[in-house]
Amino acid sequence: QVQLVESGGGLVQPGGSLRLSCAASGSIFSIYDMGWYRQAPGKQRELVAAITSGGSANYAEAVKGRFAISRDNVKNTVYLQMNSLKPEDTAVYYCNADVLIRYRGQRDYYWGQGTQVTVSS
Repeated sequence: QVQLVESGGGLVQPGGSLRLSCAASGSIFSIYDMGWYRQAPGKQRELVAAITSGGSANYAEAVKGRFAISRDNVKNTVYLQMNSLKPEDTAVYYCNADVLIRYRGQRDYYWGQGTQVTVSS
């Protein structure tokens, strides 16, 4: 089994920063793409940022220049550094990982539990 545990969410004022982390554990052979999604109440879940196993990243237009995704392949952890936060960034943030399961050759997507990010003055 594979678990993704998120941390780092909270309440922050506009212009502030937060750093989210998501650590994968369990029967992992390797992890391909990892990403961060967010979902505001009543809205669709949307991709915020994604990163390949080789470190190539892409971002939603709304967060370019403000957010940075990174990963530590040894720790099986993905991070999202969020700077210059805006109220419209308020959402539940979910991490996602494309995981190759150890020994089984099985490849599946897994989701973190979600962490609330609230940007408000």
